Amino acid sequence: MSCKSTKVAPSVDFDHSCSDSVEYLTLNFGPFETVHRWRRLPPCDEFVGARRSKHTVVAYRDAIYVFGGDNGKNMLNDLLRFDVKDCSWCRAFTTGTPPAPRYHHSAVVYGSSMFVFGGYTGDIYSNSNLKNKNDLFEYKFATGQWTEWKVEGSLPVARSAHGATVYSDKLWIFAGYDGNARLNDMWTISLQDREHACWEEIDQSGEIPPSCCNFPVAVCRDKMFVFSGQSGAKITNNLFQFEFQGHMWTRIPTEHLLRGSPPPPQRRYGHTMVAFDRHLYVFGGAADNTLPNELHCYDVDSQTWEVIQPSHDSEFYRYAIKLLSFFVFVFSQMPSGRLFHAAAVILDAMYIFGGTVDNNVRSGEMYRFQFSCYPKCTLHEDYGKLWENRQFCDVEFILGEVSFHCCKTGSCCMGLAGNRPSGTQPLLEVSIREAEAQPFEVLMQFLYTDKIQYPRRGHVQDVLLIMDVYKLALSFKLSRLEQLCVQYIEASVDLQNVLSVCENANKLQLDQLKEHCLNFVVKESHFNQVIMTKEFEHLSTPLIVEIVRRKQQPPPRVYSDQPVDIGTSLVQDMKAYLEGSGFEFCDIILLLDGHPRPAHKAILAARSSYFEAMFRSFMPVDGQVNISIGEMVPSKQAFESMLRYIYYGDVNMPPEDSLYLFAAPYYYGFSNNRLQAYCKQNLEMNVTVENVLQILEAADKTQALDMKKHCLHIIVHQFIKVSKLPNLRSLSQLLLLDIIESLATHISDKQCAEMCSDI
Repeated sequence: MSCKSTKVAPSVDFDHSCSDSVEYLTLNFGPFETVHRWRRLPPCDEFVGARRSKHTVVAYRDAIYVFGGDNGKNMLNDLLRFDVKDCSWCRAFTTGTPPAPRYHHSAVVYGSSMFVFGGYTGDIYSNSNLKNKNDLFEYKFATGQWTEWKVEGSLPVARSAHGATVYSDKLWIFAGYDGNARLNDMWTISLQDREHACWEEIDQSGEIPPSCCNFPVAVCRDKMFVFSGQSGAKITNNLFQFEFQGHMWTRIPTEHLLRGSPPPPQRRYGHTMVAFDRHLYVFGGAADNTLPNELHCYDVDSQTWEVIQPSHDSEFYRYAIKLLSFFVFVFSQMPSGRLFHAAAVILDAMYIFGGTVDNNVRSGEMYRFQFSCYPKCTLHEDYGKLWENRQFCDVEFILGEVSFHCCKTGSCCMGLAGNRPSGTQPLLEVSIREAEAQPFEVLMQFLYTDKIQYPRRGHVQDVLLIMDVYKLALSFKLSRLEQLCVQYIEASVDLQNVLSVCENANKLQLDQLKEHCLNFVVKESHFNQVIMTKEFEHLSTPLIVEIVRRKQQPPPRVYSDQPVDIGTSLVQDMKAYLEGSGFEFCDIILLLDGHPRPAHKAILAARSSYFEAMFRSFMPVDGQVNISIGEMVPSKQAFESMLRYIYYGDVNMPPEDSLYLFAAPYYYGFSNNRLQAYCKQNLEMNVTVENVLQILEAADKTQALDMKKHCLHIIVHQFIKVSKLPNLRSLSQLLLLDIIESLATHISDKQCAEMCSDI
């Protein structure tokens, strides 16, 4: 979803105690920040602190604290404070003995203190006394006191460029560099009781990340995440998650292969990663000799990556200086690519400071990025309910001895005839003899949710299953599923399974996959290993001949200029379905003020608990449903906006529609208040002189008194412009009287005389 021009909406909660939530519509107008907007804040002045990299930042209340790092010549141990409300810099008040100057250390906040661990110390200018540390210091924000924790017993090996976080009252330290080798051990220490604190090494299990350094960690959904970093000469772009309860690591598979979402960020090191809501945000770092400045976002719930598109006003801070008849013009609001910077989150924004930019220059810049607070879109999950609940089925697919009961309104839904509402038509039977049950079930799951449950990558049986799904996708001309299956299979082929996959591709006549396997086998680094396996001995003779010939005389590469058909997404399909392609499958009539609008029961039921209960329990005999939101009947335009939201999750609408639909999520029982949040921000940000009369009418009809008051306020103060609008003459007599009353209340005699002379 692109959020280039939307704004942050304050959180909106349903008031389930209200019998008619329309009467309780309240909008708190105030300052707003554009969603996904970068802002360049005042940089740190040199008299406050040096520009730096390899430092740390932490957030405490309304301030960012910067500690340590290096300025290109010397290591630092000063503590700087940036007030996010005043946008001002100062040196933080300190007493006691601070940690020695250092960089590549870690810093976390626990309670009202900052804890600094480890790092690299010494004199980098003279290249003397350089060593890693494993000391632990506490800084109390209230008093400015630095104190070193003297811990008895076992200690973590001294290290730098490690990861650190706080969870369950403990500091957790992972991996790093000890001066000789990269590490992947984990240690923890309780921060509750300094007198009895001791370090404990954690016995990790699962897919433990390789030894690495210069990586970030972040905690989200009670799990710690590690992304990319350096492991010797090798840099990876793997994402790992660590479960604190069971001390279990899991490497997150590349689910984008089966979901069609963007791939993970490039492999990199020296980047930052922060957590906000259900997302991880990765910025910067060095990626294959480049310094990218895209912001990547990982959704922990859907396990997908995306590149966040910044708002339009992030690109440039526009001002001009006239100089010799020319204008010196723009400065970017977005941070340039950098590494060894640091980031922290305060409320709903991320702050990035410093780092090394082009030409090894240290930065003293501070940037702010505004997150989006909207509830997530539940479109795919809601359609998945049709699959899980087995309701509203009207098609039965016969696969050999197995039958699938499905819904033909949009996609297909597996279900049981016994769960269908009473009085419905008998099932339409469709025989598909060439399909087997398991791959067909996977295909159905994709049709409903745009994704497939991720199989074990590389496991022979799972790869063969997806090959069967691919065969079905070819038969049913599902281009998107074809491409996703091919991506997964090609990414899963390895030395252990390549011959099995090749033989199966030959059997199923999947030429593209067979070619990929043959080319994989004859690679110089693969060939000898493959032909020495037992599987090669049992390979069919024609395939052995093909492999030998391919090795002796590889075919010339063929390049095609034809674009690959990637197919359509669920959102695109449902948009087309609403706009006409699904008209012949309509099975319910929605009546808006007596005007009929054909629709689809299964789709309405999947997205709305109101319609689900109606169609399951007391389906109207005449197949018609009157539409209202409480006691209010929405406009035709607002009703169409609501249907777009129901069918494919669209939230774009004129501001006046938002007034009608503000209470729709409560009344119709949508999965969350996403639509309501968008309605609120739409109203708050987009009431203008040009549309104020339409919104005034909608506010009056929906009894949104505070919005009506807001519109009258705009009309009074912009009356000269409003008076020239043609819509003014079509307002009801009562609304015109409201405008006159507001004018009489708020405008002085002098202003009234001036206004009359202008009109």
